[in-house]
Parts: sequence; C-alpha cells; structure tokens
Amino acid sequence: MALRAVNPATGQTLREYAEMDSAQQAAAVRSAQRAFEGWRRTALRERAAPLRRAAVLLRERQHDYARLMAEEMGKPLAQGRSEADKCAWVCDWFAENGEALLAPEEVKTDASRSFVAFAPLGVVLAVMPWNFPFWQVIRFAAPTLMAGNAALLKHAPNVPGCALAVERLFADAGFPEGLFQALLIDVAAVPALIAAPEVRAVTLTGSTRAGRAVAAQAGAALKKTVLELGGSDPYVILEDADLDLAVETCVASRLINSGQSCVAAKRFIVVEALRPRFEEMFVAGMKAKRMGDPLEDGTDIGPLARHDLRDTLHRQVSESVAQGARLLLGGAVPPGAGAYYPATVLAGVHRGMPAFDEELFGPAAAIVGVPDEEAALRAANDSAYGLGAAIFTRDAARGARLAEGALQAGCCFVNALVKSDPRLPFGGIKDSGYGRELASFGIREFVNVKTVYVR
Repeated sequence: MALRAVNPATGQTLREYAEMDSAQQAAAVRSAQRAFEGWRRTALRERAAPLRRAAVLLRERQHDYARLMAEEMGKPLAQGRSEADKCAWVCDWFAENGEALLAPEEVKTDASRSFVAFAPLGVVLAVMPWNFPFWQVIRFAAPTLMAGNAALLKHAPNVPGCALAVERLFADAGFPEGLFQALLIDVAAVPALIAAPEVRAVTLTGSTRAGRAVAAQAGAALKKTVLELGGSDPYVILEDADLDLAVETCVASRLINSGQSCVAAKRFIVVEALRPRFEEMFVAGMKAKRMGDPLEDGTDIGPLARHDLRDTLHRQVSESVAQGARLLLGGAVPPGAGAYYPATVLAGVHRGMPAFDEELFGPAAAIVGVPDEEAALRAANDSAYGLGAAIFTRDAARGARLAEGALQAGCCFVNALVKSDPRLPFGGIKDSGYGRELASFGIREFVNVKTVYVR
C-alpha cells in the first residue's frame, strides 16, 4: 500500500509514499531501543546541544517548511512560517531549561539522604494529527528527547512529507541515528506498535474517538498515555467586556489554521446586553478575511485539509440551520476543485444543535446568547469537551476568579486567545483528554519519577 499526499487546494496528488511493512516497523522499534540505550546515559547538557541546533535549522528552513505545509494540508504560508518559528522556540526553551526541570529534588526524611530522580522511560510512540504537522510533533519531541527518551512518530497519512522532513530535521541537528523516526504506516499498524515491549508510553493528539481507541490499547498493555483530544472551546463575553478587543481576538482565534485547531474558539457565549453589537462586529471581522490559495501571501483562510472534512463541516452547519440557527455569514460550499469553505457565522445556537454539541473543525463560528454571567458560565461548561476557554471582562480580578474557579477546561485565558506556550502546561479535561504537554509538567510525563532513599 501507499500513503498519498494530496494538495487540498487543487485535489491533485503530490506524491505517493510506500508504506512500511511489519518487518520494517519491527526493525525501527529495535533501532529506537538501541539508540535509547546510549542516549539515556548522555548528560542533560549534552542532550541540549542538538536541540539548539534543531532550533537554528527550523528558522533557516521555515520558508521550505511553510511551503510543504501549504501543499500537503493547506496552511497559509504566513501561518506555516509562524509554526516553524514556534517550533524553534520550544526547542530552545527545553534546551535552556531541561536540565533544571529534570534535576533531582532533595527531600528531607529520616534517611541520610533521600531524593526524587527523573529517569527516562524508553521508546515513546507519538500518534500525531495533520493540522499542525510540525508543531504537534516537535511540541512532543523536544521535551521527550531532552528527557532521554527515543521517539517513534506515526503521523497523519495525508502529511507524509512533513513527517519525513521532521525526521530529517532531527538527524541533521545531530541526534543519534534511530533516536527519532517517522514511520510511514496506516492506523491499523498502531496496536502492534503499542504492544511492542520496547515501546513504554504513547501520546496522541487527535479526535476523542482516536483517543479512546489508543487509551484502550495502551491500557491493555499497561503503557502510560497522554491524550490531547478535541475541543469546543467557549469564549465568554461578559457585559463589561472591551468589545473591540473581544471581537478582534475572537475572529483571530476562530480562524487559526483556517479554523482547524482543537484549541481554537468555537462557541461565542455573549451576554445579551452586548450580543447584537457583537454579532454585527464579529460578522464584519470574519467577512474581511480573505479565502484563497494558501501559497499566496495575504491569504487568511486556506482550504480544509481534505474534502471529507469540508463535507462534515457543511453538514454540521446545515443541520444547525435546519434546527433554527440563524445564518449570518457563509454557509455555502463554493464551486471549484479545492476543499474550501468560507468564513461562516451562526447565531441563535443552543444545545442540541451540532454547532453547539460537536467540534466545528473549520472556519465556522457559533454565537450563543445568554442573559447574564451565571447563564454564560453554565453554557460554557455545558460540553463534553474541556480543552480551552476564554473570558472577556474589563475587571481583570473578576476574570481571573472565574477562569480559576468556574470554567471547566485545562487552559483558561482572560482577555486573550487560548494558545500553547512552552512555559505553561497544555492539555484538557473530560473528552478533551488527560495529561499535560510543555513546561515542567510536560517534560515529566514520560519519565520514571523515582524515589531514592539512602540510609
């Protein structure tokens, strides 16, 4: 069999890649284990050197990587360059801070000495999505490799070129041969990899359905998992919000990666006093964004990554309208070969509609009107998901209090769009998964937190 990279802007096949057979997969696992045995004994300071080199290469190659992302999954060029630059940042950050984050922690007990050490686990399997084909991988790989592990990547089948480019990046940066490998395989091969004794942990970024499957397989094999799954992030606009700031931020968040982001804003929950004006301004902001060829600078919205994803989004919009949602903008499939979908705004959305209950993975927004703060928080939390959430209010203390105590999500922001940052832990609750990436919490997910007691 073969993996096909298809340009979603044209529908044309870019290239076909041979899929690895079971013998090749087994050989990759064995070589990763061999690489791990040497790498785990490498001093933390020495592990940082190739990670810093990877950051340099990411910045040098950002234009090439941006073009590759545009061709394989439709990301506008400017966003692809930004993604490569953010990958460089996360490499630099863990190279700079990894040694301190993994230093033994002394604990006073009745022993002459007792401490907690952080030892690498071994080979970690990463099952990654197409929407941020460099960032999702390097967000996982930088702390995992810095912690002394080896990594196997099972990337999405529609971005094989990106998978191989990341593998080449780490090889060119000077990481040992076999330590990071991209496996060109179908999802059917994942259970056997999880069951392999050399594989000690699994991380997945993807749909809730995929997360449940991987968690079940890993659980049966007693392997540690970290899952970053879907989201239907609520942005709450209270009656005292700075409306200009709220609208600008909401438009930007909804259209990140042409709306194809787990942590993008999707449900806009607006207190009634501001709702009519918010709707007017938000529609104007969405309408001003340019949909077009992702290879042209100035494009804000590229095609969705696949035609089936575009069809799913259109079904969700159409069913919501049929159930009473008001279509304020967009909502029609444009003619032509590409998997394009226009900026779309629905109002009058409520529970029971796909636009409220499901994840909208594309440039479609759902506005939910509510009478007051209490109703806004209730609507925000009325979701199976719990990845990100934001709240807009001129009272920063009020916003911090509600973000900390009332919003049910792993990442809660006040007067800002939800985003990942290597200095802060990232992850969700409920059907958005468990475990954390980034910061001290992320680098310690795939280590043996080891008690050492000396009498």
